[in-house]
Amino acid sequence: MSFPETALFAAAVTDHRFWLAVAIAILSGLVRGFSGFGSALIYMPLVAAVYEPRTAAVTLLLIDTFGTTPFTLRSCARCTWREVLPIFIAAAVAVPFGAMALKVVDPIWLRWFMVVLVLSLLVVLVSGWRYHSRPSLPVTVGVGLFSGFGGGAVQIAGPAVILYWLSTANKAITVRDNLLVYYLLLDWMLCAVYLVQGLISTELLALSILLAPAFFLATWTGARLFHGASDLLYRRIAYGIIAAAALVSIPGIEHLFR
Repeated sequence: MSFPETALFAAAVTDHRFWLAVAIAILSGLVRGFSGFGSALIYMPLVAAVYEPRTAAVTLLLIDTFGTTPFTLRSCARCTWREVLPIFIAAAVAVPFGAMALKVVDPIWLRWFMVVLVLSLLVVLVSGWRYHSRPSLPVTVGVGLFSGFGGGAVQIAGPAVILYWLSTANKAITVRDNLLVYYLLLDWMLCAVYLVQGLISTELLALSILLAPAFFLATWTGARLFHGASDLLYRRIAYGIIAAAALVSIPGIEHLFR
């Protein structure tokens, strides 16, 4: 796949939906900047409503992969590989099936899946529930399969893995490094699978390049703007935005965005 021609960038910008996508990228970047999570839970349902699920999944994958890889490589030397690899291998098995669903399943059904998944995971996050038993192989495989399918289909792979690793006795820095390396491996595998299945087009590459600066600048701004805010405050704000994003992206009201 070659670099997009100038005409594709012009076509993306002149599309009336583009500036809504920029606003969504800024919003999701701000939330990620100050809370450290939640960008996919906001970006995916809203951009899927403005465009369609494939556009949302591909653009978020490209933005996230190329934007975070340089900052994640240092975690490769610090993570616990014996914990990262089993869950990644399980996820890798499910990724092609998730990507296939993105390609063949009716976009309306995928959007409903996103709404239900986002709201369900939000309930778990808000409740503060954690898996407190010692992780077993079946649980590890199950979490990996769920994460891989969700990542392949709608780019929502994180919450299940986050809850899983928070249940371990690892220190916070180890959990963080494990998550960063897992996301890095999963993102690059998703890029390969999406390419093989023909999901990444030059048009979507052009749109990703245009949206990336807004997302990265918003992430940086969010980290600075909300530095020092209480944990409770910024989590409540993030949860509220995620809930609103899911609710307003329910199929049937997309005419509000177009």
